Amino acid sequence: MSVTKSSTKGSGAEPSEGAALDQGHEQSLKLLGRLWRDHGRRYLGRLLLAVVCMIIVAATTGAIAYVMKFVADDIFVRRDQTVLIPISAAIFLIFLIKGLATFAQSILMNYAGQRVVADIQRRLFDHLMGADLAFFQANHTGQLISRMTNDVNRLRGTVSSVLVGIGKDSLTMIVLVVIMFERDWLLALFASLVFPLASFPITWIGRKVRRVTSQTQAEWGNLTTLLDETFAGVRHVKAYGAENYESRRAAGTVRRIFRLNVKWGMVRASVHPIMGFLTGMAVLFVILYGGWQVTQGNRTAGDLMSFITALLLAYEPLKRLAALNANLQDGLAATQRLYTVLDAAPSIVDRDGAQDLEMGRGNVEFRDVTFSYKEDQPAVNGVDLMIPAGKTVALVGPSGAGKSTLLNLIPRFFDVDSGTVLINGIDVRDVTLKSLRHNIALVSQEVCLFNDTIAANIAYGSPEATEEEIKHAAEAAAAAEFIEALPDGYDTVLGERGLTLSGGQRQRVAIARAMLKNAPVLLFDEATSSLDSESERQVQAGLERLMEGRTTLMIAHRLSTITRADSICYMEDGRILETGTHSELLARDGGYARLYHMQYENSAPLAAEAQAGE
Repeated sequence: MSVTKSSTKGSGAEPSEGAALDQGHEQSLKLLGRLWRDHGRRYLGRLLLAVVCMIIVAATTGAIAYVMKFVADDIFVRRDQTVLIPISAAIFLIFLIKGLATFAQSILMNYAGQRVVADIQRRLFDHLMGADLAFFQANHTGQLISRMTNDVNRLRGTVSSVLVGIGKDSLTMIVLVVIMFERDWLLALFASLVFPLASFPITWIGRKVRRVTSQTQAEWGNLTTLLDETFAGVRHVKAYGAENYESRRAAGTVRRIFRLNVKWGMVRASVHPIMGFLTGMAVLFVILYGGWQVTQGNRTAGDLMSFITALLLAYEPLKRLAALNANLQDGLAATQRLYTVLDAAPSIVDRDGAQDLEMGRGNVEFRDVTFSYKEDQPAVNGVDLMIPAGKTVALVGPSGAGKSTLLNLIPRFFDVDSGTVLINGIDVRDVTLKSLRHNIALVSQEVCLFNDTIAANIAYGSPEATEEEIKHAAEAAAAAEFIEALPDGYDTVLGERGLTLSGGQRQRVAIARAMLKNAPVLLFDEATSSLDSESERQVQAGLERLMEGRTTLMIAHRLSTITRADSICYMEDGRILETGTHSELLARDGGYARLYHMQYENSAPLAAEAQAGE
């Protein structure tokens, strides 16, 4: 599962302007249709009620133009005092009804639109939670955050303006044009030429806005990525004196966003002079021709005033429709980027007929397993390994040997290219992901803590755990002492990524989390790498209690932590080269022995400790 970046370079001839325009219309219609099918139609009732309100708004707007004939003829020309109060009251009532209907349709359309956006945002997050680990490795966190925030906000702005305005303005224009034709069909025919002529700049503006918006959203993704990297690595930024370098990187991205936004504003603002020119030409013709008819006695001043009022009132919704098209294209560009993520299907899914895993005290087995991150570059190559139920197997070897990759295949973070991973003799691909991962606890060298209380972090994955169980897990992980010394104890909020704790403290909280889960299969990837010697001894005792009777696969660079393992596997280049106990492998004087002596040759106390563990 991955998100591919579109390229602006083409291998062949560029499409013609007409072809590009047709393709843009077709793409826009497909996106709008998909939004309606996926999210919009469930709010059909509210939308229909909003349309009724829009019809009332359009009718009352037309009534304003219609009643102007009587204002001009009966009040201004004939000076009939008997109609003054009725006409004034009618105009007041028209504006009151129009205001109430506008309020109601705005509320209804805004609710439906915002629900659509909220549904998409929730769906996007749920989809990302179901994505493969490979997806997150291929797509930077900052880009994904930008999709969840900037792109969704673009869509939110579009929905709030377009859905509220497009129906009302279209209906209003129709009513006003009908009134214009009722007053003078020939004059209306010439004046209406402004509407088809306006479609060309409206389409051109929409196409330009969509192109600029796509570029702007991509740059926002780059800025979010830069911020995420810089803030996460601020310690290193300061240590290497790279503040100016990072500032220049940020300034370059901000400058590109600024230029694109200025361009976006200029394109959108071009609506006003274009529409002003077209409408001005229409009004000029209407005044010249209509005024001549009035002077000739062929029509009343009220007819002309009513016609001009309708024409001027039609100018505003026409101008708004031009701007709404730009907003629509802005939102469709964001929608297209969101659907790019939503359409990326995960490859790690439950097979048809997958059963829940009934674990018990099962063994874990690798049969001729091969896996590659990149084609023809296997990270694990033909591995056969048995981890008997209730036993502990350790993986050691140089960096890049494939140890973590092998461990990641058990919970199906990745699926094997060939071979089989089995638990209790069952292929892990034949059981549900939920039941598989429920039976596995993982402690990694990359400690992940959340901006929540310590108690919530320990109970992560075990939401029904009691306070007593949480404290017991913390004690077993040698974390209780420092937690209870904090001002709020287990209710202490850790802050972003748990940075208020030391590396060793974070590691112990993570170990307590795994202890609380109490899963039958334990996976430890450098679980004690951040601990000092004293903390490691304390945690190691807790880990040994936790591992009793459980199937355990552990990775360690500090060999003192794995000398008591039931079996040790030495790996290089994705293969297991040696297997045996600590003493057997030392006696063999192979790769494990070299690694051991290289690590402990200058550390007599640690060597003695390792010997004591034989």
